[in-house]
Amino acid sequence: MGLGASLAKILFDARCFTRPLDLESNMNKYSAEFIGTFWLVLGGCGSAVLAAAFPGVGIGLLGVSLAFGLTVLTMAFAIGHISGCHLNPAVSVGLWAGGRFEARELLPYIVAQVLGGLAAGGVLYLIASGKAGFDLNAGFASNGYGAHSPGGYSLVAALVCEVVMTAMFLVIILGATDERAPKGFAPIAIGLGLTLIHLISIPVTNTSVNPARSTGVAVFVGGWAVEQLWLFWVAPIVGALLGAAAYRMIGSRDR
Repeated sequence: MGLGASLAKILFDARCFTRPLDLESNMNKYSAEFIGTFWLVLGGCGSAVLAAAFPGVGIGLLGVSLAFGLTVLTMAFAIGHISGCHLNPAVSVGLWAGGRFEARELLPYIVAQVLGGLAAGGVLYLIASGKAGFDLNAGFASNGYGAHSPGGYSLVAALVCEVVMTAMFLVIILGATDERAPKGFAPIAIGLGLTLIHLISIPVTNTSVNPARSTGVAVFVGGWAVEQLWLFWVAPIVGALLGAAAYRMIGSRDR
C-alpha cells in the first residue's frame, strides 16, 4: 500500500464513530490517561523549570530530555496495561490513524490528557512560584517560535520540526508495539525515542510533539504562549497522521 493510499484510508475511514461509548466502564482508562499526562508534564516541564539551570548542578538540555523520556517509560510500565499510555492527543490520533485505537474514544482520551496537563501545570506553578524572584515571563517551559524559540528559530522551522519529530515518534510507537516486535521492550524504545526527540528539538521549539504538554503550561504564561499554542496542536497532529500513514505503508503484511 502506497503512502497516498494509506493517507486516504486514514482520512475517510469513519467506521468507529457510530458505535456507542460506555463512559462509566472506561473511566479507569481516562483516569489513567489523566494521571499519566500529569506525570509527563510535571516531570518533564518541572525538570526544565526547577532543575535545568539550578546553580552548580543544573541538569541542562540533556537532563530535561532524559526527564521527558523517563516520564513516558515509567508510565508505560505503570498504566500501559490500563489505557495504552498515550499521554498525548497527537499519539491518540496517530494510533487511531494507524488502526490501533477506536475513534469513539478519541475525545474522552484527549480531554483527560489536557486536564492532566493543566493540573500538572497548576502544581508546577504552585511549586515554582514559592521561590523569590520567580518570573512567568521566563517562559515556564512553554513552547514557542520566532522570538520565543530558545534558539530564535522561525515559524516555518518550528512547523517542520514539530511535524517531523511527531511523525517519527509515531513510527517508533507503532513499530515498537507491533505484535511482530520483541515483547516487553516497547516502553524503553518509546521513552528513549522521546528523549532523542527532545535532544534534537529543544533548541527549536522547546519541544512539544504533544498538545497537552504545551497547553498545560501555556495557559499559565498567557499572552504569547497562548497566541502561539495553535502551532503545537496543528503540527503534532499533522505529524502523527503522516507517521501513521508511513508505518501503515512500511509495516503492511501485504508487501
